[in-house]
Order: sequence, then structure tokens, then C-alpha cells
Amino acid sequence: MQHMKYSDLADLPTVVDITTAARALGLSRSYAYYLAKHDKFPCKVIRIGACYRVPASALRALLSPDETPAVTT
Repeated sequence: MQHMKYSDLADLPTVVDITTAARALGLSRSYAYYLAKHDKFPCKVIRIGACYRVPASALRALLSPDETPAVTT
């Protein structure tokens, strides 16, 4: 599976399948399904029947280089 470039994130539709989200995150397809099934996927996942969908905005927020993580004390 070929990894996705950050510039490709802007061209994604509103919601993507779990395989596309896995490419964006550099995960294997099977590991992405495992994480989604166990509610451990690193961003929001929407389950529709047996299908998993990921909002592209959640991927962009997770992978955004402009955002700095909040520091908790």
C-alpha cells in the first residue's frame, strides 16, 4: 500500500473509508480495521453497518503540522 502525502489530504472527500484513512496514517489495512473494531483508532470513526468511515476533517486535524498539541499539567 502506498503512503499518502500530506498535500493529498486536501483532495479527500468529506468522509473516507478505513483503507484510505490507514494510508494517510501509515497503517496497514488489517491493523486499521483492528483499531476501529476495538475503538482505538487515533481519530473519529463512524460505523455504518459493517462499514467504517472516517471524516477527512478528523484526519486533517490529527495530521496537521500547523497545530501544536495542548500541554496538560
